[in-house]
Amino acid sequence: MSENREEILADFQACTGIEDIGAAFTLLDEAKWDLLAAINRVMPQDTQTLPSEVGPDIEMIEEIRRPTLVNGQASVVISPDFIEVPSTSHGSVSRRLTFHVNYNDGVVELTLPETSTVRDLKTMVFSKFGVPGCSQTLTGWYKTPNSDQTKLSSLKLPRENLLFLTVLDTENNGMDSVRAEDLLTRTYTLNVFDETKCKDYSLKYPGSKTVEEVKADVYNLTDIAVRHQVWSGWPTTLRDDTTTLAAARLNHPHHSLSVKRNPTKEYKRIVVDLADSDSSVEEFEDASESFTGEDEMFVEDMGSKKLQPLIPDNVEDETAGCIHFADEFTNRYGAMHPDFFPGTLEDAIKEACHKPASERRLLAVYLHHDASVLTNVFCTQLLCFDSVLQLLATNFVVWGWDLTYESNRQKFLASLTRSLGTMAAVTVRNVEVERLPALLLIMRMRSSTEIFTAVHGNVGVNDLLTSLIQTVDMFTEQQKQEVREEQERNAREMIKFEQDKAYQASLEIDRAKEEAKKHQEMIETQEKLRIETEKQEEEAKKEAERIALESELPDEPSENSSLSITKIRFRQPNGEFLERRFLATSRLQVLLNYLVVQGYHTEDYKVISSWPRRDLTTLNVNSTLQQLNLCPQETLILEER
Repeated sequence: MSENREEILADFQACTGIEDIGAAFTLLDEAKWDLLAAINRVMPQDTQTLPSEVGPDIEMIEEIRRPTLVNGQASVVISPDFIEVPSTSHGSVSRRLTFHVNYNDGVVELTLPETSTVRDLKTMVFSKFGVPGCSQTLTGWYKTPNSDQTKLSSLKLPRENLLFLTVLDTENNGMDSVRAEDLLTRTYTLNVFDETKCKDYSLKYPGSKTVEEVKADVYNLTDIAVRHQVWSGWPTTLRDDTTTLAAARLNHPHHSLSVKRNPTKEYKRIVVDLADSDSSVEEFEDASESFTGEDEMFVEDMGSKKLQPLIPDNVEDETAGCIHFADEFTNRYGAMHPDFFPGTLEDAIKEACHKPASERRLLAVYLHHDASVLTNVFCTQLLCFDSVLQLLATNFVVWGWDLTYESNRQKFLASLTRSLGTMAAVTVRNVEVERLPALLLIMRMRSSTEIFTAVHGNVGVNDLLTSLIQTVDMFTEQQKQEVREEQERNAREMIKFEQDKAYQASLEIDRAKEEAKKHQEMIETQEKLRIETEKQEEEAKKEAERIALESELPDEPSENSSLSITKIRFRQPNGEFLERRFLATSRLQVLLNYLVVQGYHTEDYKVISSWPRRDLTTLNVNSTLQQLNLCPQETLILEER
């Protein structure tokens, strides 16, 4: 089975051009390893049009149909951005899309035709920022693309788009270097801490296990229903609960998690009667658990009471609208909520950002929309969560606005444009209703006030807390720097005096270091001289000994000598040979003296006989060569000690 999956993975990557094995693995897992289905998800059929199927004169571009309300009934209107485009020649004329890409406090404007692909856009981003396409993560899409091969025309994008570029850290994940079958079969040990019972669990799963199945198993252990589980420790890149552990980029082989029960109550049904809303009923599936008496009384009370919009339609006074927002938010969700600033957006920005650095705070703009299915969950379980409330109260000025009515939405966009500029308004304008509510985190850095990040309603409480903490950390670091700069300006003369004093002290330290360096160099020079002198003395001693031994060395006997002789060959370390005749009755010392005369002192070299292998320098030097079995000939090896 693993071989079959590996083959499917290879075919899938060849067809789609997706190089990231982790992304390819996830897409195949979502399609249950049906190759054709997975390819169709990445490359929709409506983008696979043959050239012969396109008319020569007119290119029909699919219309975007957006719902609206006409006389209280849902209707569909066609966006004017997508119409029949006449062809000027055999090729069709396509719209040109403009992308404002935000990265590291910089924004570049890129323009390209909608017939281009996401990969083409990433190539242009690479040319501007130098970030490789495989490390780019672009967020803020009107409609998120399936892959880099997705055509921009299939996303039905507006003409102006604002995207945020983040760099994917692949140093520790290493998913591309791991084979698919290894990802699927490797074992993960999940160390789960139950905060409710203060109990630890160690669970082992294969990589094919999904996050949803893990949460179901934790429910069996802890009795915390999946929808009531609040987790910490899952990777921020986790898309949904259907993701496998292999594709979730967990730490291997051990990954730590914690879970607790969400104390916030879940309501069975909340009715919102808004004439201008696409949906008047928000229904939460809670049939698997019974309600307590208190819960039933609350639901009955909520059902009998018609909820009012947080801000009435066509509100004229922005301050009055904010006060009404805070009052109705309390009536709807209770007193446990952020302390909303009772004033205009401009006043809230002044209160948070336009102050001395030491008194400056962050601004959190909460954007509400009753037509989104995420609204009630976000308000009851995230925005009113204890840790979130504490973070907001300590570090933020919170300002709220309701975008349910189009008139109020336009009023907010106009106010946002006046206060923060066009780019900030583009950010909000491109947010779909399905991703609301949203929390815009705004900070002032140096001399500019801008949106640092936007947290949408489709996140969990852990992701929200992470975004808030990261924003606070970034702001705190920047605030410390700006406070320090203000203090430096106020105490410039004192700092100058301290700098002069420190400069003089630095000069003294440098002089001391220079003297110490010279002293050390002198010691090293003397040591080198001593070693060189000793070496020369040792060489002179050896040379004197060699000359003395050479004078004492007996002459080499002739080959025709009547005496018994032996021929000895010496293999030198460089591979060459020495050869000399000795009397068989000569002592071993004579042979060793000959080697000393040739430059091979017994203190530096061993004299090895081949068979039996012996070091002759360790034997009795008074033994004869005949006694040592070195006759009538022998080859000896000289080795350095």
